[in-house]
Amino acid sequence: MEQQRRYPIGVQTFEEIINNRFAYVDKTALVYQLVNAGKYFFISRPRRFGKSLLVTTLEAYFESKKELFRGLAIEKLETQWEAYPVLHLDLNNENYDSVDALKSIINEHLSNWENLYGSNPVEDTLARRFSGVIKRAIGQTGKQVVILIDEYDKPLLSTIDNDELNEQMRNVLKGFYSTLKSQDKNIRFALLTGVTRFSKLSVFSDLNNLKDISMLKPYEAICGITEQELHDNFDDDVQRLAEANGLTKEQAYQRLQDEYDGYHFVANGVGIYNPFSLFNVLSDSVFDDYWFETGTPTFLVKMLQKNNYDLTEFDKDINVGRSQLKNIDFKQNAVPAMYQSGYLTIKDYNPKRDRYRLGFPNGEVRRGFNDYLVQMSMTQYNDIERDNLSDRLYDAADAGDVETMMTIFKQVMGTTPMHSNDASKLEVHYRNTIYLMLVMCGHKPRVEQPTAAGRIDVSLETDNYVYVMELKRGDTDEAIEQIEDRRYLDAYAADSRKVIAIAVAINDNTRNIGNWRVVN
Repeated sequence: MEQQRRYPIGVQTFEEIINNRFAYVDKTALVYQLVNAGKYFFISRPRRFGKSLLVTTLEAYFESKKELFRGLAIEKLETQWEAYPVLHLDLNNENYDSVDALKSIINEHLSNWENLYGSNPVEDTLARRFSGVIKRAIGQTGKQVVILIDEYDKPLLSTIDNDELNEQMRNVLKGFYSTLKSQDKNIRFALLTGVTRFSKLSVFSDLNNLKDISMLKPYEAICGITEQELHDNFDDDVQRLAEANGLTKEQAYQRLQDEYDGYHFVANGVGIYNPFSLFNVLSDSVFDDYWFETGTPTFLVKMLQKNNYDLTEFDKDINVGRSQLKNIDFKQNAVPAMYQSGYLTIKDYNPKRDRYRLGFPNGEVRRGFNDYLVQMSMTQYNDIERDNLSDRLYDAADAGDVETMMTIFKQVMGTTPMHSNDASKLEVHYRNTIYLMLVMCGHKPRVEQPTAAGRIDVSLETDNYVYVMELKRGDTDEAIEQIEDRRYLDAYAADSRKVIAIAVAINDNTRNIGNWRVVN
């Protein structure tokens, strides 16, 4: 068996990966296909998915660094190896707390390009300076310019909860990107990458020839790692992982698939692994939640909280149309943002209705997202206090101790703020809270569980007990009536475990559980 290789964890530059002999999955055939397919492209992929590696691979290719591609697929495909001036703008590494921060990073890149190609004092705006650099680069090299913009949307995502600042960021970017349209004849190739598509926000309104390849079959695997690529490139590594965890190699492959595979970017497409998580688990020989340790979906959580979104929806099938996935509206709908950010993925596709079924891609994402929601929802408790509540709730549910369970629910609900003044959303708010608390302590609750006559609000199965909970505003009578009339307990008639039905009343005034009763 080969000695364990070096994995490019945190290394996102193609040249560094090749020169330092890090593990590399050859994507250069797709790169060659892309550069010969057109001129302006955009691709959306979740963070830590290899977008920067794609950009720097294109940078090395267009700079004609042929030696870096020795032994790769593109070496046999490319015969010309022409060098072009490349303008690479990376917007990822900045804290965009003001519009000046955005202008500063753009100014820094422009200054570096002007040091190479010269400047003109009459160019007094970012867009004019950008145009001037492009023209002078052509004048000096005799070649059209290649423009690569990585994480174009980072300033927008960073300010999504600040409408005024977000609008300012959008205007700066729109003016700067408009250069791509005005300098069309001087551009050989352009690629923009990001997490989300802001087409509705008019960032690219002037660039109507930008081709979005995010959901096109030929490019579904241009970022990330497929199952076949895993087997072809890392079979010995998976064997080492299996031995370290007392598994067979087949079991290790299955565990990797369950935990880190499952991203689909086109209808009926191949499954794609998150490369960051995959490289970490192969390097450490430990199955862990690596993706969430590198950053948190702050902008998503802010949006979910602001709109008091029903968080339990994400653990069920979600059906959407194609237009929803391609556009994003942070004010109204969380689903497109969840999909584009990698927290939901395509599970199935109905061509007759042009509808997609979405769900969590894998175990890592499901656990990580729910754990983070718990932390954001229970900021009034520190880690030790949350762990203590989690242990108490787990033990109570495991022992059939309804009194303690409800006491804990009331305690947390009494100190958890609602992010909406709409009383009609109380049931959703408290269903979210109960769901997250049960997830926090390691249980697997079900919400809106369908039965023959209705849907159970919250159900939970432990080794010895089954809990059926119905939440209603006002008093417990209506909740009891629904449990009985819709015969929710019939679903468990043949179950050997004890079934406990709980009617829960929500008090509009106290915004907490008013009272509750066990239904006999």
